[in-house]
Amino acid sequence: MTQAIAELIGNSFHRGETQILEGIDWTIRGGEHWALIGPNGSGKTTLLKILSGTEWPSSGKVKVLGKSFGKTDLRELRKHIGLVSSYLAEKVPEQDSVQDIIISGKHASFGNYEGITRADRAHALELLEFLGCAYLQDRAFAVLSQGERQKVLIARALMAKPALLILDEPCTGLDMKARENVLRSVSRICTEKKATVVYVTHHIEEIVGEITHVLMLREGRMFFRGKRGDALTTENITALFG
Repeated sequence: MTQAIAELIGNSFHRGETQILEGIDWTIRGGEHWALIGPNGSGKTTLLKILSGTEWPSSGKVKVLGKSFGKTDLRELRKHIGLVSSYLAEKVPEQDSVQDIIISGKHASFGNYEGITRADRAHALELLEFLGCAYLQDRAFAVLSQGERQKVLIARALMAKPALLILDEPCTGLDMKARENVLRSVSRICTEKKATVVYVTHHIEEIVGEITHVLMLREGRMFFRGKRGDALTTENITALFG
């Protein structure tokens, strides 16, 4: 059996009196690409924060990239996990250049540009070229369109050559053309990069063909977990969002 990229066993999460997640069991294996879907408020973002090592579950066990939470330095682990999310985007220093922002992904920390090498700059440019936006490299993040910003953040997430890439609703707020550009990039990442992709959305039409498995969340609980073809039935989708 292919090695597990991530294992979540019996995960629950509550904040105060509010139960956000309950009874989550999820194993992601190498070679798989997952969509995490569910209505707004179903717990998707909280589950991603646990998966990316930025939140601890209230109960349950978590192992990511072979490292068990509670027995490893999560700051080091996060360097091997690529993440694109709205809460991360809010931390971007908008006056910084696109190239510097991408390079900051090497250390999973904004604003630390010490020790940048020629190889780092070359790799950042390669990622921009891969995503079709090399012309952005010297621009400030502040002047970019929303679609351009998302591509830069995806490039940043790929900078450290992560084994796990988490994309939390990367098409939110994009017009149709920008959304299609981002989705084409996601397809290429699934086929041409070595990262296992977890793509989060509540829009079924954003699930690209390269996604192999689906986890459905509803009201903080697993509604369905399994292969794409078994998950994306009319019956399941109607029940999930109905």
